[in-house]
Order: sequence, then C-alpha cells, then structure tokens
Amino acid sequence: MTLLNDIIHRPFPLPSKRWIMRQSWRNVLFLHWPIPPEKLRPHIPSILQIDTFNGSAWLGIILFVIEGIFPFGLSSVSLTPKFPEINVRTYVTYNGKPGIYFMSIDVENWASLKIAKRWYRLPYKSAQISLRKEKQTYSFQSIRKGNENPSISFKGEFGPVSEVYYAKEGTLDHWLTERYCLYSSNNVGNIYCGEIHHRPWPLQKAEIEMVRNTLFIPFNLDFPKVKPIAHFSTGVDSLMWNIKKLRI
Repeated sequence: MTLLNDIIHRPFPLPSKRWIMRQSWRNVLFLHWPIPPEKLRPHIPSILQIDTFNGSAWLGIILFVIEGIFPFGLSSVSLTPKFPEINVRTYVTYNGKPGIYFMSIDVENWASLKIAKRWYRLPYKSAQISLRKEKQTYSFQSIRKGNENPSISFKGEFGPVSEVYYAKEGTLDHWLTERYCLYSSNNVGNIYCGEIHHRPWPLQKAEIEMVRNTLFIPFNLDFPKVKPIAHFSTGVDSLMWNIKKLRI
C-alpha cells in the first residue's frame, strides 16, 4: 500500500494529493513532561488553544535524524545530506483540529535555516549537533550558536528498552505522538497551518540519561524535576503540504 493510501489511522482527511515534499525521519527520541497550561500560555498565540490530556499540557523535546528531503517529482534526489534536528514543542488545537506548535528547532543544516525558516515560519536556531550510535545506545550533544549565558545545550544518551508497539487511540502515548499538522506564527500575528502525513509511529519504550538540558531557559521554564516519558522510534517517512495562512 502506498503512503498516500494508508490513511485509516488519520484523525482528519488528507488535504489533497498534491504534497510538496517527502522527508525520512529516523532514530527518533521523544521526551515529554507534563506542565500546567498557564505556564505555556505566554509562549503560544492566543488564537490557538493549548491541548491537554487529563487536564495537563505537555512539553516535548524530540531528537531525530532527517535522512532525506525529497521534493515532489524527485523521489530519489534529496535536497540535503542527512542531518540531526532537535525541537522543543507543545500541542495545540485550532477549531478543534489538533496539531504541533514548535517553540524552537535546533539544526545546523543551511537549507532549514535559510529556506524552511522563512517558508514555514518556524523558529529555527543554528546549533552544532552530534548523534552517535554504539550497539543499542545513542549518544547526543547539541550546543546552540550565539551568546546566551548559560549556553543553550542538550546532552545525554538513550536507548530502546521494549519491543515495538503501536499506540492505541485514546492513550497518552497516542496523544503525544500521532499528530498530523503543525501550526506556526510570524512577527505580525499571522497563524499558519502545515499538513503532515505518515504511517503510525512504531514505538518502543526508552531510557534516557540526561547530562545537560538548558533548552527550556529561553522560555523561563524551569527544567522539570519529574522523569520524562521517553519513547524511541526507528522512524517513518512523511509527506508535507505547502503551509497555508489561516483566515481568522
């Protein structure tokens, strides 16, 4: 079955069959912490509702490798070599449609910084990022470029610790990972929506050893004292549509 025809799991229909790019996401680490919605509210456009699960909002850090970005019609030619990305995100809804809201995205890839940042109105930051695998353990380190004091960095190691499973609808695992659109904003308050499609995530429970995490400092959010919910995925291929300005 082709990716475009595998849609039974989606919470809403595909926008069309005219996607603009395919991305390959691999070796994905999901980390999530519960957070009171009111702590996130200053960082989210007021038109977007903060999505909650059992009354709690969730703050996520997702680390993964983009192994290729393939424009429509050039299925075997990636625009870039593979590169790692780290995003800080939370979850929102607009008119009942759930999605992702990115608070920061760290990359060192020039195409993301120069092109996707403007195209998708996403908060890309320049960083030096390394991700290495030894047997079943992944080691990572990221340092954001700039003059922040303290520096914005993320360092540790992780690995899968369970068999592969697919999250059931209605569970927290499903709510955190199965998201099929993103929302973004610009400096003058416009809100945009970008549609995403992929097959359900093949998940594994993961263990994380955190050495350093200052990714939340720019938002004046204290690093949560509770241990995060951690998932690993070998990855999925995704389709993305052109971003559209919402008519508000």
